[in-house]
Amino acid sequence: MSRLPPLPTPELAIGPRFAIDRRMCVAANRWGARRAVGVFFGAVSRLGDGVFWYALMLSLALFDGLRGLTAAAHMALTGLTALMLYRLLKRWTRRPRPFRACPGVIAHVPPLDEFSFPSGHTLQAVGFTVVALAWYPMLAPLLLPFTALVAASRVILGLHYPSDVLAAIGIGGALGSLALWLGHLALLA
Repeated sequence: MSRLPPLPTPELAIGPRFAIDRRMCVAANRWGARRAVGVFFGAVSRLGDGVFWYALMLSLALFDGLRGLTAAAHMALTGLTALMLYRLLKRWTRRPRPFRACPGVIAHVPPLDEFSFPSGHTLQAVGFTVVALAWYPMLAPLLLPFTALVAASRVILGLHYPSDVLAAIGIGGALGSLALWLGHLALLA
């Protein structure tokens, strides 16, 4: 049985290798301290918890028959895979959240879990968006800005470093692409 690596010290999260990451996080978090900005990005983040995505999947299933139901199921399976993946990565990396390890960063909303890397909200949003846009490209004007706002919200609210979000974008994009490829293979079978 393998053991998880020990919890990194705060120095690993804010040491010289992460100086730019830390500076960007502090700057974005200060911007989020403005009441209107904090409220806006708090609402975006809350929608990114799942409400927006569940409503989208339900709408697709209700308004586009079997095709919508299939697309919603494809999104749901991608989302479940993303959930398992980012939970595994968080337990493995155990990177402290910026508000815990980075002086000058405060959490403007409570976190959903303990660790920072990768951003689960961003990973889910990107994975859902990749799959949804393959089925419904006309949703791009809605989904692309919303996904970008979810990603930005995580840093602005003090819950993630920019590198957590950038990694989640890459992982979510790869996961969404893999889900599309596997879906295509399933249709060929």
